[in-house]
Amino acid sequence: MRHWNISTGRLVLRQGDITRLSADAIVNAANSRLAGGGGVDGAIHRAAGIERLQEACRGIIGDIGSLPPGEAVITPGFDLSATHIIHTVGPVWRGGANREPELLQNAYANSLALAHEHDIQTIAFPAISCGVYGYPAEDAARIALTALRQGLEAGLVREASMVLHGQAAFDTWAAAAREIL
Repeated sequence: MRHWNISTGRLVLRQGDITRLSADAIVNAANSRLAGGGGVDGAIHRAAGIERLQEACRGIIGDIGSLPPGEAVITPGFDLSATHIIHTVGPVWRGGANREPELLQNAYANSLALAHEHDIQTIAFPAISCGVYGYPAEDAARIALTALRQGLEAGLVREASMVLHGQAAFDTWAAAAREIL
């Protein structure tokens, strides 16, 4: 684990299972239908309780149709230690010329803004879009860490954590943090 003090807040990099983290909210790298799936999304659905979380997500999708990349919505955490789940859709990597950096930055920034609206003080993020969506980890790390630093500087949350899967991912993000923070 590594951490940096930023303004009155703290940014944390850690390895582990985001579903087991004690935080006010965890962020789900969701699909646009909030339908659950593989990776972090599937793990969060299973840990929170599939039926209740899918029912809450269906209610949101019934109202909005689909969640566009870069946007965020919130549900209860149900069976998680976290009180809330913030669902955001990251962009699918298509080479970088289709607004992917902007949309990825928005996914982090809008999640932080939503956390602030709900008086969430501690929030944990996975590496959004870095799995099956194919975003290059080094680029994603720089975008995400910059967005988290800006959110902490603005006082949107007290602590923002990146929860990474495996040593290689942790090392990639730690290298990016040394450049940015």
